[in-house]
Amino acid sequence: MASGISAKHGLLTTKCSVFHSLQRNILPHAICIQRPTEVKCIRASTNSTAESQHNEKYCIDIVRSRDYDGFVSSLLLPEDARRSSLALRAFNVELAQVKDSVSQKTIGLMRMQFWKTTVEEIYRDDPPVQPVSAELWRAVKKHYLTKRWMLRIISEREKDLEDRAYRNLQELEAYSENTQSSLLYLLLESLGVKDVHADHAASHIGKAQGIVTCLRATPYHSSRRKVYLPMDICMLHRASQEDFIRGSREQNVRDVVYDIASQAHVHLQHARSFSKNIPASAFPAFLQTVVLEDYLQRVRRVDFDAFHPSLQKRNPLIPIQLYFRSWKKTY
Repeated sequence: MASGISAKHGLLTTKCSVFHSLQRNILPHAICIQRPTEVKCIRASTNSTAESQHNEKYCIDIVRSRDYDGFVSSLLLPEDARRSSLALRAFNVELAQVKDSVSQKTIGLMRMQFWKTTVEEIYRDDPPVQPVSAELWRAVKKHYLTKRWMLRIISEREKDLEDRAYRNLQELEAYSENTQSSLLYLLLESLGVKDVHADHAASHIGKAQGIVTCLRATPYHSSRRKVYLPMDICMLHRASQEDFIRGSREQNVRDVVYDIASQAHVHLQHARSFSKNIPASAFPAFLQTVVLEDYLQRVRRVDFDAFHPSLQKRNPLIPIQLYFRSWKKTY
């Protein structure tokens, strides 16, 4: 009897084995019939991955096309912070291009309000369906980024929609602190750096970057009959807005450029004075100093002629210089 039972169980086992074998051959997707919830999870995961890759690519593309130097600098960051850096730079690009892309201030204010609302929603874990917003949300969740710095960038860009020249150099420095320095504070957070000396260096580097950006953009703005250089320095050297709009290369115009460039150089020197007290992990956030130093050297070689054709060309050696500086772990 016992042997009979064993045989019966053996037969049942064999039948079950054959049945499952046939099921796999005839119905290769039988699991879909048996476990539809698993299929839904797989599909959701696939869609989520594809969307995440799309968002990342969008940020890469916009930074590469609108902030190439920042793009190359981001590639040299540690892998853990690279994607977040590109998201932050894409966010900065989105805000920076509002002023040039709208014809009416009201439209610009609406777009700035969109980003204010977006930041609030990101910190409520409910980001809008937009590539940069999604990537920012990911960076915030990963690195616990400070909301205040993002809102400060937006508020300062919003004020800049007034579309007027800076009254003095201090006003340009304040704008640079609230935009470029705030971005650097966020980059430091993405690198996991919390250091007062690093913050001081970031403040000076941000100011230098804002000043250099203003100088580099002068030919472009002048071609659109706009001048944003500090009025107090222009008045000191008796240089009118019309001089810049005409692209004048007279000595008084060069003197204005010299004074402004000198202030950027001073900020770079101040930033480097903190280098011995800053953790090495913070240095990748400051690679942008290579680009600033390159422009200041080139404008000096052409005797501070901001309209010189050579200054309108990108230095092809910048990526190599950035890599070398990254390897040396200096800024």
